[in-house]
Amino acid sequence: MTALLIIIAALVLLFAGYVFYGAYLAKQWGIDPKKSTPANFMPDGVDYVETKPAVLMGHHFSSIAGAGPINGPIMAAVFGWVPVFLWCVIGGIFFGGLQDYGSLFASIRNEGKSIGEIIRTSMGKFAKKLFIIFSLLVLILVIASFVNVVASTFFTPALTAQQIADGVKEAGLFVLNPTENQTTAMISVCFIILAVIYGLVTNRFGVKTLPATIGGIIAIVGIIVLGLNVGLGGGRVTWIVIVALYIAMASLIPVWIMLQPRDYLSSFLLYAMILLAIAGIVVSAFTGAARGIHFELPAFTGWTQSIGHMFPALFITVACGACSGFHSLIASGTTSKQLDAEQNAKPIAYGSMLIESALGVIALIALGMVSGKFMHVENGIWSFKGSPATAFGNGIAIMFGDSSTRIYRIINALLTLSISVFALTSLDSATRLSRFMFSELFLNEDEKTWKDAKSPVRKILANPFFGTTMMVVIGSILGGLKLSAIWSLFGSANQLLAGIALLAVAAWLGKVGKNNKMFFIPMAFMLCATLTQLIFTVVGKLSAMVRHAPNAMHWGNWFQLIFAFAMAVLAIVLVVEGVKTFVAQHKSKKANA
Repeated sequence: MTALLIIIAALVLLFAGYVFYGAYLAKQWGIDPKKSTPANFMPDGVDYVETKPAVLMGHHFSSIAGAGPINGPIMAAVFGWVPVFLWCVIGGIFFGGLQDYGSLFASIRNEGKSIGEIIRTSMGKFAKKLFIIFSLLVLILVIASFVNVVASTFFTPALTAQQIADGVKEAGLFVLNPTENQTTAMISVCFIILAVIYGLVTNRFGVKTLPATIGGIIAIVGIIVLGLNVGLGGGRVTWIVIVALYIAMASLIPVWIMLQPRDYLSSFLLYAMILLAIAGIVVSAFTGAARGIHFELPAFTGWTQSIGHMFPALFITVACGACSGFHSLIASGTTSKQLDAEQNAKPIAYGSMLIESALGVIALIALGMVSGKFMHVENGIWSFKGSPATAFGNGIAIMFGDSSTRIYRIINALLTLSISVFALTSLDSATRLSRFMFSELFLNEDEKTWKDAKSPVRKILANPFFGTTMMVVIGSILGGLKLSAIWSLFGSANQLLAGIALLAVAAWLGKVGKNNKMFFIPMAFMLCATLTQLIFTVVGKLSAMVRHAPNAMHWGNWFQLIFAFAMAVLAIVLVVEGVKTFVAQHKSKKANA
């Protein structure tokens, strides 16, 4: 019953935040339903494409979700469920939702341009260049993190004696009686093919959205049945290479071929996953006790746990479940170029963030159902052991039946599939964004595309193929590290980007004379938390190297040290530029008054 009360409280609070605080923000900023959007007045058929709200909601939600709202809250649960619950709800309403909505609004009022361009208009060219460099560093970590997640989900580990006895065959590309990983790989690949077909029939053959959606959902069911019986094999390195080639291609083709349809169809998986999880929570509330299924996660475990002190570790680790800087790049990078009307910015940006917060709470509840398997305590210090995706799938599936039942296996496979699909979605969007920003870094204000660059060197550097190749290769190489070596740094960089995005939108709103006071507390909090975490990382790595701790000189530790230091320096310089901008705006406002 505890789990049921937790999800009811979360849904009520998040809905109230959407209705009341979302309406307040729209009023303060002057959302105008009649005002044209960039997709209306500058379509290009590749990136600027006017899109139906339901389809764009699917793209935006799938892109921002990824594996973040599942991984983050589960790993942060070492502090207990109450701190994670409070941060998901409060952070989603007043921090993450504010950033996402504000970033999308600022972008559509600036021809669908990125946060970097918005910074240029309010803070200058130097600040813009710094922001783009910082964003590219974050995007490298996004690519590395999700390449790691996808490859780990797809690859075929050594078979156990029981699996061999059950008839699983490791040889060959196609595998009968597949393992969960092989099932997920097959369904995910088929899902990509289905998305391309959907994009063609709706955008080139004139099939209406409703019948195409019904056909798409039926096809999803078909490929799930196929994947449960026939899987795809392959080692981890093989899948890293395949995923790298896929995201490079997906980032260069027009959005209507794959990005839009794949994200739209995958959103149904996410909606189904959320509804399935809520149904499981309701069922387990009334039948779980009879089967020995209980929510067993402690409410509060202490201020210091295995991942560090609650401040800043909790607010960094939860990441996408409450606030994520990556969202601002999606909102201003792809979503703003497809929005058909300003009033749809609220449900698509603010609404998607709150649904993601609800997903974070659901992930927390899922862990609570199987916490004895994944949570360990020694000398009062709690730690999470295992894969967050596995914990999530096990936790939801166990609500419907014991681990020996077929329904458990099917639900567990579906949930694992959903996580991998959303990780791929985030990878697609992150790579496309890196293409935009890499080119933007080397172009002058009067140069619209790489072809307009006056310098031969800059023309090469701004070429979409060059930027995409560089980002994919670097991100995929780093994706070979352990997830634990990437995730904490990704969380710090991601949340620091959130603080900078809040600063950027606040500076722009101040410039155009709109209320920006609601940004200052979230901005200051996110900047303080993330800079503190980065300082801890730098000091910790240096200390380990000085003490000659085991593996301290591994290249992965050097990468974390240099990356953390570089991001901290870039962020501090950007904050100084932001403070100068706010001071100048205040003086100007005071003089005018």
